[in-house]
Amino acid sequence: MPDGIRRGRKYDQVLIGARDVFLVHGYEAASVDEIARASGVSKATLYSYFPDKQHLFIEVVRSECNRQADAAVEVIAPDAPASVVLEQVARHILAFVLSDFAQAVFRVCVSEAERFPELGRAFYESGPRLGHLRLVAWMQSAVAEGKLAIDDVPLAADQFAELCKASLWTKSFFGIQTRFSKAEVDHVIHGAVATFLARYGN
Repeated sequence: MPDGIRRGRKYDQVLIGARDVFLVHGYEAASVDEIARASGVSKATLYSYFPDKQHLFIEVVRSECNRQADAAVEVIAPDAPASVVLEQVARHILAFVLSDFAQAVFRVCVSEAERFPELGRAFYESGPRLGHLRLVAWMQSAVAEGKLAIDDVPLAADQFAELCKASLWTKSFFGIQTRFSKAEVDHVIHGAVATFLARYGN
């Protein structure tokens, strides 16, 4: 989003309305007219915030990723035992990557990669990279406190994120299975935590 834009209630309305329209219709089929209607603002107001649909979509992605990352931080207890924190983190990773929003953005990143490379970068910086940096920060603290024994913390953080997704993300992305039972999710999460602690637990 260009610097200097005044945020406020209508700005938030635009982001919420755009998110809903993009989720239903996808990026390509979503029209500015429909986004304006869903947001309850005029097209002139919408364009006063965003010069085009591409910039709006990028800001929706950034806003939603930041919202979910902040929500995760609020419920995670960093002083708890490593197994507890890792389980909390795993649940948020899975909830995010399996969400309708993340799945829609993943697909747009793939389909629009050549025409829309900025989206992939924006999604990576606001989603996976932000989560990675926060997980690295906690793991570094856990190592300093003797809870974990890790030589390469950034690599370990990436490994844990991949363990959390296991087969569920792949099935979801390719439409093989889009909804998972609590038992299926718990099985993956408990396996990820146990495997990680078997390698890095102290």
